[in-house]
Amino acid sequence: MRKVKLFFKMIDFHESVFALPFAFVSALLATNGRLSWHEVFWLLVAMVSGRSLAMAFNRLVDVEFDARNPRTANNIMPAGLLTKREVIAAIILCGVLFVIAAAQFNRLTLILSPVAIFIMTFYSYTKRFTWTTHLFLGVAMAQVPIAVWLALTGSIPAPAWLLGAAVGCWIAGFDIIFALQDMEADRAEGLHSIPVRFGLANSLWWSRGLHLLALIFFAWVGSLVQANHFYWIGYGLVALLLIIEQAAMASLDMSRLNFAYFKVNGVVSVAFFIFTWLAIKF
Repeated sequence: MRKVKLFFKMIDFHESVFALPFAFVSALLATNGRLSWHEVFWLLVAMVSGRSLAMAFNRLVDVEFDARNPRTANNIMPAGLLTKREVIAAIILCGVLFVIAAAQFNRLTLILSPVAIFIMTFYSYTKRFTWTTHLFLGVAMAQVPIAVWLALTGSIPAPAWLLGAAVGCWIAGFDIIFALQDMEADRAEGLHSIPVRFGLANSLWWSRGLHLLALIFFAWVGSLVQANHFYWIGYGLVALLLIIEQAAMASLDMSRLNFAYFKVNGVVSVAFFIFTWLAIKF
């Protein structure tokens, strides 16, 4: 149990709040709220196992960089609290669970599950060769609502693609903010990111642009599904939260990063889910 607790701490399990609600936003829109408990359970298994796999893989391949980064030097793997063999075993287990979960829906989701795993893990290598690494993370997360829609309906209509694009832009936008704190460490390692390439102030403009695109895509989704006023109340709240997030970082005060990254974005995803649920129910 100690090792299990260390594993969940290593992968920042609490950050599941960022993507998990949007998986269920997609589920609600795809089925008009008619979800079985079987579907809910296996969606949860797929989301938790997939994210755990991706995060553990990232920690594994970046362990040498993390050991030399003052911010991460005392993390679980650099500190030797979990071995590489233990983390690899956990990654394999998560991969098996993810494929089993995919098989519960339809043949296509089962066939595509290795592709999803490849996309989730390939992101971890991108900062070694391109400053667009944040966009690759956005693509990895964009597949979540798209895959959920496919799993539940067997098709991927326009709203699914647009919801994926919205989530991808939102994730990429706040990942740029998160990467600001590692800008100097990444530069010293020869790693690539938007902050390394463009500097602190210009990176925030990239983040703002991506969050603006996210809002455009969220609005497009609402228009296509003819969402009622509850959806648009949620949309307005999300827009306000993203403005607050960007305003918090506008002064380039890094002490506000924790608020902008963790607190605001956690509320964004949960709020959007709640108001989408209200839109479907009422």
